[in-house]
Amino acid sequence: MTDPQGAAPDSTDSPDERDSLRRLLAAERVDTVSQIAALSSDFDGIVEANALVAVDDEHDPEGSSTAFERAHVASLLAQTRHHLDDVDRALERLEAGEYGQCAVCGEPIPRERLEVRPAATTCVRCAAVAGG
Repeated sequence: MTDPQGAAPDSTDSPDERDSLRRLLAAERVDTVSQIAALSSDFDGIVEANALVAVDDEHDPEGSSTAFERAHVASLLAQTRHHLDDVDRALERLEAGEYGQCAVCGEPIPRERLEVRPAATTCVRCAAVAGG
């Protein structure tokens, strides 16, 4: 259940709400693991392609773009792995009865925010103040 403002109930008190949130987080986890697999494959492909060619990044016109592509995919992979950690911590908070509560002010996080950002730890107001 949600209140008229769309906020999640304190400590996700109803079993149906907990199940719904658990499914939301599980789906987010599956999507994130899939993204990690795809990005890992892309990264491995870039590394393998470069291993087949004696590349001198400094003098090869394609070298700098290959290095950029490799760094870009590595950065995306790191961000996605970090997001997976966030989702896992959200699942732990759900089991502990702390999911859906702002870590800064303690107020409920609106359900709409949790649907968009299931691993969110702050309400919209606190996130805006913190810049994220």
